[in-house]
Amino acid sequence: MDYRSSGVDIDAAQQVVRRVKDIARKTFTSGVLSDIGSFGGLYQADIENYKQPVLVASADGVGTKLKVAFLADRHDTVGIDLVNHCVNDVLVQGARPLFFLDYLATGRLAPDISTTVIQGLADGCAENGCALLGGETAEMPGFYVDGEYDLAGFVVGIVDRAHLVDGRRIETGDVLIGLPSNGLHTNGFSLARQIIFEKLHLRVETVVDEFGMTVGDELLRTHRSYLQPVSALLEFDRKVVKGLAHITGGGLTDNLPRVLPPGTTARIVRQSWIAPPVFQFLQRQGEVPEDDMYRTFNMGIGMVLVVDSKAASAVLSTLAEAGESGAMLIGEVVEGDQQVLYV
Repeated sequence: MDYRSSGVDIDAAQQVVRRVKDIARKTFTSGVLSDIGSFGGLYQADIENYKQPVLVASADGVGTKLKVAFLADRHDTVGIDLVNHCVNDVLVQGARPLFFLDYLATGRLAPDISTTVIQGLADGCAENGCALLGGETAEMPGFYVDGEYDLAGFVVGIVDRAHLVDGRRIETGDVLIGLPSNGLHTNGFSLARQIIFEKLHLRVETVVDEFGMTVGDELLRTHRSYLQPVSALLEFDRKVVKGLAHITGGGLTDNLPRVLPPGTTARIVRQSWIAPPVFQFLQRQGEVPEDDMYRTFNMGIGMVLVVDSKAASAVLSTLAEAGESGAMLIGEVVEGDQQVLYV
């Protein structure tokens, strides 16, 4: 017996590494000191403009959205999803991303699919100005179903301590500004798949009139990155944003309280925006209670900014100039016990 007979193809892994080197090098920034294939990635951060540089790190996965990618045999978007999700997670504390690492695990390595996934990671890194510094591709026969894989990512960002966004300055009277999402992003797919594929027996190639596209195209819309508009706002005024919440798993209900200080509550006006068709479709077809919808999905709001009410007009104007014309007032901060009230 040999390693190949046990299900691990080292030659296929080396083929992926060779392809990945060229892909990743295109994302390298001036801080990268190592090449793909090293035991550890080397990065020299430029901290000249930081009085007290703080590193901000985050890790996440794509979740069961991968199941839709498998059904559609489309693997070019999940990498972008992952990078954007991780970038948003460090952005809420005011950090800009420096570098990204990935972990791709599968039962049987398919070099073409793996390369496509990693190309998506590189595309996401390039769009966010961070380097794809390294990663791991693991072939684990018997652990994953053939034709499937798992994908996780890790990002490190930097912010000056004086410019950290941590929600401490939030007070009653502040307003909530929502930035629109691009569909489900990477959360709520276990429920969405149950409704669409198990209850309705739709297929990824089924065209749904409400979506204006196929099921696969709707569900595989990429998770948005909010780096560009939020960075423009922070450059305009470092103090204008008191808090940021990335609306991921748990929806608005569970994510907004994570940035609220004691004694405050978020009061959201549901009628201040219209949930995109995909959420209306899922709620109706799945007969999902409204409370569950707001705790499972982003409902069309992917990022929430907390700002002083007097600065709201200037913030909306700055966001519009940065291309974020869909930003909208969705509520305010009131007295309460760190929760979300819907009216």
